Amino acid sequence: MKDLLNKIIAFRDVRGWKPYDTPETLAKSISIEAAELLENYQWPGQIPDAENVKEELADVLIYTLAMVADMGLDPKQIIEEKLVKNAIKYPVIKD
Repeated sequence: MKDLLNKIIAFRDVRGWKPYDTPETLAKSISIEAAELLENYQWPGQIPDAENVKEELADVLIYTLAMVADMGLDPKQIIEEKLVKNAIKYPVIKD
């Protein structure tokens, strides 16, 4: 994961985009890319473009991981913490 984060940050930084990556702009970009992903499923019966779905998922992940890195967070840790909270909030209900 660390190597992937480093690749994302290096890609951005070598292009001089760091000044534009703020928590606000990254959050907006995540939302925009998620909307582009959703376009693949906009209409009932629509057959999604698998390649476009893959690319839009990658865009969402890239912006998300850039935000994680910029905020000094550990993606594995924050996901594990959220899974614990979700397990409490949404317990398994057995009949």
